[in-house]
Formats: sequence, structure tokens, C-alpha cells
Amino acid sequence: MQHDSIIAREGYPFILPLAIFSVSAAVLGAVWSAMGLSCITMFVIWFFRNPERQTPDVPKMVISPADGKVIRIEDVERNDLIVGRFKKISIFMNVFNVHVNRAPYAGQVRSIVYHEGLFLSANLDKASDNNERNSVVIRTDDGRDIMAVQIAGLIARRIVCWIKEGMGVSKGERFGLIRFGSRVEVYLPSDSMVVVKVGDRVRAGETPLGGLS
Repeated sequence: MQHDSIIAREGYPFILPLAIFSVSAAVLGAVWSAMGLSCITMFVIWFFRNPERQTPDVPKMVISPADGKVIRIEDVERNDLIVGRFKKISIFMNVFNVHVNRAPYAGQVRSIVYHEGLFLSANLDKASDNNERNSVVIRTDDGRDIMAVQIAGLIARRIVCWIKEGMGVSKGERFGLIRFGSRVEVYLPSDSMVVVKVGDRVRAGETPLGGLS
């Protein structure tokens, strides 16, 4: 199924009722209520925006899977869905960012694992391990693993993943979204080059995070 509409379809269950309430309030003469509801409706429409992006066609380049701010870069050891040493890049998405996520690299989806958890503020380090999250492992053509983890936040209560295990994905392809503020983490092979730094603003599907060796 295509996910390239200008508004992500997951937004319509929120947008349509708000629009109906706004019109109803206006018809009933509740001017201030109508204005408030209209503002909320416009914000929700804007939140679920799904813009086109131009993904750089550069071999071995890894691009950001999310809009937001880089809040942590670290070397970590994993022994679960992926095994070995990895560079982890954490990106915090506030409510004003585009929340559609994109594949950081091309390959085959090796595994997708959903984890139940808490809803701590997504900018906290412990949110990485304690919050509700969805892990997507992409196996590159040369056999390396890259993992993107969608993490729910304090307000975000719904992680959406559009892809399935065994599917092939293209770099920059939309693969899901998280509603209303969250975090996405990317795990790259330990010998990868990282070109972003903490504090950088990134855009899904466009901003290079680094490159594979």
C-alpha cells in the first residue's frame, strides 16, 4: 500500500471528528469554541503532514530516519536482535516535527519486534530501554545489519509500522510514524563514519547521518 499522500492516513480518525465539531460549533453560534476547535484541527492536520523528500543517491550513505534533533551519539554493545558493537544515534522528535519515519538504508527487512513499555519523556536516556518501542532490522546487500528503533514518548501512544519482515526497502522509503512526540534511534556498524553531532537538526530521508565503511 502506498503511503505518499500529503496527509498520513493515520491522521484522519483525529482530523475528521475535530473538523465536524468545529463546523458544528460554528453553526450553533459558539464562536470561541469554533475558533479553538479550528486551531486544534489545523494543528493536527499539520502534525500528520507527509512531505516529499529528496533522498541523496550516494553509495554507502546512511540517512536520517526521522526529523528532529540529535540528542546522543554513543558506542554500544548489542546481543539481541543485532549482535556486536554499534554506533547508536538518538534523534528526539518534538510535536512540531514531521513524524513519518523513513528507512535509513536500503536492504531487506530481517526482523521487526514490538516491545511493550512505559511512556516516559522520549528525551530521557532511560526511555531507550523502558519505553514502548518497535525495532526494525535491515540487512544490507553486503550482509550488514542496521537497526532503526521507533520509541514512544510522554504524549506519543501509538507506534505505526507499515513494512513487514522479508520486504525489501529503499533508502528514504517511508516505513511508519509515531504519534505526537517521540524518539528514533539508529544503530550502525561500529566501523561506520558518523557525520552528525549532538545538537544537529536532521530531516528524515534527506540528512546524512554517516556512511558505511
